[in-house]
Amino acid sequence: MGAAGVACLIVALMRPQLGIERFIRRAEGIDVMLALDASGSMQAYDLPESYRTESEVRRDIQAGILRTRIEVAKEELRKFVEGRPNDRIGLIVFATLPYVASPPTLDHRFLLEQLSEINAGELGDRTGIAAPIASAAGRLEKSPAKRRVLVLFTDGDNNVEAKVTPQQAAKLAATFDVAAYTVGIGSPRSVVAVQTAFGALLQPSGAGFNEKLLREISDVTGGRYFEARDAQAFRKVMEEIDALETTALEQPTYMDYKEQFAGWLAAGLSLLLAAAIIENSVLQVVP
Repeated sequence: MGAAGVACLIVALMRPQLGIERFIRRAEGIDVMLALDASGSMQAYDLPESYRTESEVRRDIQAGILRTRIEVAKEELRKFVEGRPNDRIGLIVFATLPYVASPPTLDHRFLLEQLSEINAGELGDRTGIAAPIASAAGRLEKSPAKRRVLVLFTDGDNNVEAKVTPQQAAKLAATFDVAAYTVGIGSPRSVVAVQTAFGALLQPSGAGFNEKLLREISDVTGGRYFEARDAQAFRKVMEEIDALETTALEQPTYMDYKEQFAGWLAAGLSLLLAAAIIENSVLQVVP
């Protein structure tokens, strides 16, 4: 028994360890600037083909089933942001004038607060497309991210005079390695609710975005062009963009070692103590 105790102590002195494999998830995010049109036309309702009468439209507007373009856009952008916690995302709101609501940030709570406060028409009723592209390019120019992306949403044609054209702004973005995804919003079957003394009057609105221009912007930057004719199409567009711009995840491993000498030490001391007790009691030779 004493020999066994000594053996246990020798093992304890060797400091045996048990290794457990563990994983670390490391994410390499991308930098994204969202540029959202907030001109007055974004208050329009896009009507799916299923609507046949004005009473159906009024009913679903009152029930909250039909939502304005700006409401649909804000909801889908919120989902997009919440699904990309590892990416720095910024927000530019534009109409006649552009406004940087948030630079690229990981503070998505702040970003979503800014998004929730957007209202169509507050920055004017016209649409200036060059300024938000140039502004996004400037924000992303010195980004340390390997991938820089601009997603521009608009339901109108460029009708604001600026020092640069949208095409020139797109070329600037391309020199900064910014890929621009452009999304044309709106359907020819759309209405806008005009408030009168007799209540809301539904007037035809139509789709006014310039597909040719949006394609040129995306092509020169290596991005893609999409159309969001209604809420369902908008959702599919955002899902596709989300799938195209994936965040690279690394999963390195390491060994988590736990010391095992304490058990061997306790066993060795216990065996030596037991051997000493037995030697001095039961096996003691009486003269």
